[in-house]
Amino acid sequence: MRRFMTILAALALTLAACTGTASNQAEKSEKKVGQDQVQASGSVQQETETKKEETVKNSKAKLLYMGHASLRITTAEGKVIYIDPFVGEGYEPAADLILVTHAHHDHNALDKIKNRASDCRTITWKEALADGKHQTFDLGYVKIEAVEAGYNKNHDVKECVGYILTLSDGVTVYVAGDTSKTRQMPLLAEKKLDYAFYCCDGVYNMDLPEAAECAKLVGAKHDIPYHVIASKDGKFFDRTRAEQFDSPNRLIINEGEEIELVSSNK
Repeated sequence: MRRFMTILAALALTLAACTGTASNQAEKSEKKVGQDQVQASGSVQQETETKKEETVKNSKAKLLYMGHASLRITTAEGKVIYIDPFVGEGYEPAADLILVTHAHHDHNALDKIKNRASDCRTITWKEALADGKHQTFDLGYVKIEAVEAGYNKNHDVKECVGYILTLSDGVTVYVAGDTSKTRQMPLLAEKKLDYAFYCCDGVYNMDLPEAAECAKLVGAKHDIPYHVIASKDGKFFDRTRAEQFDSPNRLIINEGEEIELVSSNK
């Protein structure tokens, strides 16, 4: 009997050992599965992020000239920037950023932009000239630098700005706003800008010869005439007048035309 009990005890110990081993193996297996799932999840997330980066890298920013002084830029990331909203078509995409150069109604029709991202930001001449100094704003997908504008009887340099936008892909765009030649323009040549917009209506701002002089001072890769006429009679662009803008780097964008933006430094 004693021998029988000893055998039963031995069997019990063996069974417990086997059960413990199986339990440990199951626990290790569960841990491994969990680790594999975490690693797989991390790989999927990393792959998704890589695809997003590749998509942005392979995408090109685009600029839509809406007419008069109204522009829409869509960045490589898909962010939408409106500048001096007033006329034209194409205000449906939700705004991520709205820039306004000055208070005149033909640059400041914010009610045109019905759709806005929850974190949409609006920067006007007030924010751009905070504390009496030209401000810079870095939003990640774009850096905005306020620069001088004005210097004529219709536009006070203390109440008007132009903007230089540097997109994440390196493209630079200078929007002069309503202005005549400024003291700062010769300094802008150091920036080696890609695109520069110059008003040249000759009524409220500088005329075509002065705009061409400004373009020569700034030395951008592409000089674009806009605000070519004083807005009246429902007309906001004149191709014939735009063709009189005498710059060797002239690029004419028709009203309603969209172009891809490419950095000249690439």
